[in-house]
Amino acid sequence: MKTALITGASSGIGKELARIHASKGGNLILVARRTEALEALKEELESTYKVQVSTFTQDLTQLHAAKKVYDFVNHSGLEVDYLMNNAGFGGHGNFVDRPLEKDLEMIQLNVTALVELTHLFLQDMKARGHGKILNTASTAGFLPGPLQATYFATKAFVVSFTEGLSYELRNAGVTVTALCPGPVKTEFEHVAGLEGGNMFDKGASAYKTAKSGYDGMMKGKVIQISEFSLSLLIRVFLPIIPLKWLSAVVEKMQTVPKK
Repeated sequence: MKTALITGASSGIGKELARIHASKGGNLILVARRTEALEALKEELESTYKVQVSTFTQDLTQLHAAKKVYDFVNHSGLEVDYLMNNAGFGGHGNFVDRPLEKDLEMIQLNVTALVELTHLFLQDMKARGHGKILNTASTAGFLPGPLQATYFATKAFVVSFTEGLSYELRNAGVTVTALCPGPVKTEFEHVAGLEGGNMFDKGASAYKTAKSGYDGMMKGKVIQISEFSLSLLIRVFLPIIPLKWLSAVVEKMQTVPKK
């Protein structure tokens, strides 16, 4: 029975990843900031699927928070077979006008915590000769991101990091997958300050996105773009669109009407 550790597990894609893994009989270690939400999900999964669920409340925007998660797992006598680095957030506005500390927190969560958790748990996976890692990236990782420049850059990092790491591990028995969805109907829209725009009007469901990512991870795919239309756009049309035009389109999509 495989145990999966999921960050950002209290809502959205992370919550659906937990449900999917539990439905297959897998045990879970759930990590997020909101204790009540974690405990409610733990109760649901244990009751519905008869699996073992551990929870750990931790704000991964804090320095070295990843080590606290790793220590919790070890002290609990648990072993992580699947690591799902899902926690992340965005933020709307011109970079120069945003509070710097907010973007640094974003980098800490979207990049630094992901790298730290991967390094810590990957050592154990490699030593055992098996394991799977799923990094929640975004199709934003393939695009310029005016009005969310830092967020798009963090996701570009996750895509590149996953691709490089996957190749390094090609003979290690460990696979690394980047889930790259487009807009998804989760709390992200509210947290990023994008409510009122039209980017998320036709956003995919969190379940559909999580299922795509989970299936891609199980198959050992490196890049899992959650929708065929987005895959076609990114792989076929994106390379021939001038950067200036692309930036203008992204900026327009992310513009929120003034109240």
